[in-house]
Amino acid sequence: QVQLVESGGGLVQPGGSLRLSCVASGAIVRFNAMGWYRQGPGKERELVAGIDNGGITKYVDSVKGRFTIFRDNAKNTVYLRMNSLKPEDTAVYYCNRDPPYNSWGQGTQVTVSS
Repeated sequence: QVQLVESGGGLVQPGGSLRLSCVASGAIVRFNAMGWYRQGPGKERELVAGIDNGGITKYVDSVKGRFTIFRDNAKNTVYLRMNSLKPEDTAVYYCNRDPPYNSWGQGTQVTVSS
């Protein structure tokens, strides 16, 4: 049973920063490419950042230069550092393998608003 537990979301003003964390069960992080996904109001879930086993990262254009994904294999944890947040970043954020398992965590809500 895959378990993914996201945390670190909250309410932040435009221009602010947050760091999200995702703890995964077993050795999922160590042996898989991982990603952070988000689902905004009325939108489909999308992959916003990914990191492969070699540490190579990729980002959707809308977050390039603002978000950074990194991993700690020893802690089975993936992080997403988000800077210069915008209202359009408001969403529930999830982590999962890239490509994703069918099972998802509860996500963590990020709200960017003044």
